[in-house]
Amino acid sequence: MTTRTARVRAGGVLLATDVHLPPPGPTGRRYPAVLIRTPYGRRAHRPEARAWTARGFAAVVQDVRGRYGSGGDWWPYVHERADGAATLRWIRDRPWSDGRVVAAGSSYAAYCALVTATGRDREGTGAGTEPDAVVAAVPALGTAETAREPSGAERLLGRAGWWAAHGDRTDSDPAALDRLLGRDPALLTHLPVLDLPARLGRALPSWPGIWQARRADRVIRSAPAARTPLLAIGGTHDPFAADTLALWRAWGGPARLLLGPWGHRLIHDPGPGARPEHRVDPGGLTAAWARAVCEGHPPEGRRGAVALAGTPYWFPATALIEPSAARRFPLAAGPLGVSLLYGADFRADPARPVRSDDLRADPPRADGDRADRALFVTAPLARATDLLGPAAAELRATAGTPVADWFVRLVALDPRGRAEPLALGTARTVRTPGTWSTVTVPLGQLARRLPAGTRLRIEAAGHHFPAHARNPHTGEDPVTAVRLLPSDRALRPADCALLLPVAELRGSDAVPDLSQEIRT
Repeated sequence: MTTRTARVRAGGVLLATDVHLPPPGPTGRRYPAVLIRTPYGRRAHRPEARAWTARGFAAVVQDVRGRYGSGGDWWPYVHERADGAATLRWIRDRPWSDGRVVAAGSSYAAYCALVTATGRDREGTGAGTEPDAVVAAVPALGTAETAREPSGAERLLGRAGWWAAHGDRTDSDPAALDRLLGRDPALLTHLPVLDLPARLGRALPSWPGIWQARRADRVIRSAPAARTPLLAIGGTHDPFAADTLALWRAWGGPARLLLGPWGHRLIHDPGPGARPEHRVDPGGLTAAWARAVCEGHPPEGRRGAVALAGTPYWFPATALIEPSAARRFPLAAGPLGVSLLYGADFRADPARPVRSDDLRADPPRADGDRADRALFVTAPLARATDLLGPAAAELRATAGTPVADWFVRLVALDPRGRAEPLALGTARTVRTPGTWSTVTVPLGQLARRLPAGTRLRIEAAGHHFPAHARNPHTGEDPVTAVRLLPSDRALRPADCALLLPVAELRGSDAVPDLSQEIRT
């Protein structure tokens, strides 16, 4: 591999760009290129670039505007379409380029890749400004999309960690928030959330903009017009899993999906039930797919594979497009044998919130000690049960506050009582206090085999802190509020239910060749 650093001019600034070429071949040889635009430092991608060049691609890795070696000011998500378009034109003008370009990336870099194929603006129009293919792994699809759940609930811990590490600076300090929490464990209780940078001890001018933005899902809304082939890679335990699936479903061009039992770092972040068979080679699968596209054989239609955690199998992802109807399981007796341990009425107190970092439920409350959540548990499953598709909870509920958050956490308890996270969902209601209504809480996509003897624990609460900011229960914006009030909640268990995508899956239904499923 030969490497050189170039400066690509985009919008009046110079972007530091490393060009990695395969070992020298015949004079004048040209290559398809892979473009990775990253805020995390282009040099960190050298092993990835080496893998691409070994497969016959030129690898072009660029620091986004205002980061590491690139000029200009760093404003997340603002300049990526125009800067990406300028870089695509630049690549196609190089003597080593055969004109074919795959835009690729993970997380923020996936957004950079996607907007070159879905965005339009005055700077980015014209010939040569779109890639021939897009690889988007665990895509972070925008400021508000990463800061808020679809319900509007604010993702506090993730955004505080990201901005402390990367915000308003030219380089990164990934351990910044952990160090700060070590010195100040109550850091994230600071109010208002909008003023958290003052407690961090560092100016973050872009912090308010995170919360002023509202989810627009622009990439998803633009996806149906896309004609570029897409490979979407995600994990069922990734916080952006819903966006990965929505992108794949909405994409107008050929689309492939690889969805494993992983978190945000994919195979390096295995979740409960992950098996050795799920530790695949995403790089090799991606390269085979990109090679097929560049050679003029793009896969048609919408296909892919999803791993069923708890088994060694991968199943066709079409089950996630047209899943079988979810079965409704009442949270009052019924076939699951559900018991309400406590909390048909409870108090959601932001001063003592249910914590996201503790799966242990409180023991049953003594008389006179108010519960902080509703807690249900099922009888042990009589046989192994496969769950594949979208799940939800239905709560017949009321709250003593005009704006209420409802968090539902679904936990699998193995026969020894060990707890493993299965799903989390949130809904935000705006109601006259004391009004009864049915609240539907989406729980995302499940892909898990639960062994016989497993019990399900269902927790319904008003907070999930510090992963999410505390709702103040005053009707004020949780980001600007400084006053917190408790909220009395009540459920009618007889009218509450779980909607679970119970499937009957067999090894003979599994994908026989994962590589074939992705690239054809």
